[in-house]
Amino acid sequence: MKGMKPICSLLCILTAVISLTACAAGQTGGVGGPGHGSGNEKGTEESAAWEPEASESGNRDLEETASEESDAMRMNVQAGGRRFTATLENNPAADSFVQMMEKEPVVIQMRDYSGFEKVGSLGISLPASNREITAGSGDIVLYNGSQIVIFYGSNSWSYTRLGKIDDLSGWTEALGSGDVTVTFSLER
Repeated sequence: MKGMKPICSLLCILTAVISLTACAAGQTGGVGGPGHGSGNEKGTEESAAWEPEASESGNRDLEETASEESDAMRMNVQAGGRRFTATLENNPAADSFVQMMEKEPVVIQMRDYSGFEKVGSLGISLPASNREITAGSGDIVLYNGSQIVIFYGSNSWSYTRLGKIDDLSGWTEALGSGDVTVTFSLER
């Protein structure tokens, strides 16, 4: 029994550290995806942005980033009579989506969900690499492998990122308050 006191103390400390870590991770209320409800408010922004640390090769890092951005694949997103461009992610789901768009534009009838996103079926499944993210206005994601979700608000859920609208000017207005037909095509 003498050896139990240090073990109990260690377990108490470990439990406290885990609890504090969970609180510090920035969990903000409920989590929901299409058809699951959400505790997040419409239009909320992600609370913290990742900032790279300064380095001796800072200028070279900036040049490489600029080069990568110019090499990024883009697509057109047409909704509500407006055309937007989006930068695609570099992942297998986005690659499969590009292959679909190479054949012909992808037209999806999207329904409004909870006042922060539009959801529509692709009709096929793409390779998913879901992870918990907070999607914001302009994000284009894959849900359940076969649903495209475009955001004009914010929500946290497990998604696969496909892309992001480059310029959000007029984005919310173009999507409207109800259902909308959205056409995805490769930028030529």
